[in-house]
Amino acid sequence: MIRIAAVGDVHVDKDVVGRYRPALEELPGRADALLVAGDLTRHGTVDEAKCFATEFGGLAVPVVAVLGNHDHQSDRQDDVARVLTDAGITVLEGTATVLEIRGHRLGVAGTKGFGGGFKGACASNFGERESKDFVRTTERYADSLREALRSVECDALVALTHYAPVPETLTGEPLEIYAFLGCYQLGQAIDDAPTALALHGHAHHGSERGRTPGGVPVRNVAHPVIKQAYNVYQLLSDTVDAKHEELATA
Repeated sequence: MIRIAAVGDVHVDKDVVGRYRPALEELPGRADALLVAGDLTRHGTVDEAKCFATEFGGLAVPVVAVLGNHDHQSDRQDDVARVLTDAGITVLEGTATVLEIRGHRLGVAGTKGFGGGFKGACASNFGERESKDFVRTTERYADSLREALRSVECDALVALTHYAPVPETLTGEPLEIYAFLGCYQLGQAIDDAPTALALHGHAHHGSERGRTPGGVPVRNVAHPVIKQAYNVYQLLSDTVDAKHEELATA
């Protein structure tokens, strides 16, 4: 069994430093790796990235992250990623990594993703140039995730995104903003590979659990949704969801 801790939308700034750390220090006894589903910072500044690195770096388990829309706000996303990488945190964008865990190979493929909506209520590649550019951005992120997922040879495969791949985990958000919270193309990419679990954030008022059309479990791990420092999920196990009640909060 592989145990994955996951959280997203932690929005770290200097006033958050120290809030998550006590629970993170307990990770080695609870999980084999930590995955962070974007919105690591508030405004995507280098100083905020350093705060995140202080809070989430140097742990006794591997940390893998994708960036979110907040991490792009200042147009310094490359610098943010560099700060995290220097702190030993693996940052994925259309790429994948493999972690060796007790004789098993855990594959994680990630991308920020993008909006666009879901079948029956989605943007289409038609009309004005601006609309076409929007949908092509959606498709580009989804295609990069598909390629990353398919590139991995592992025992258990996880898709890590910021934007949602299914509408079920958005339940609780206003329907009018679903198109800005995720897209069906990410779900298709996840189903096009032997994915065991998909993790995302972004939807602060959403719901935790859903499934892709192909049956892959999807979990919204945004901190406002899970309401604790992280949830733990199990792979190579009879059940994906571990017991959460004993986890520390933040």
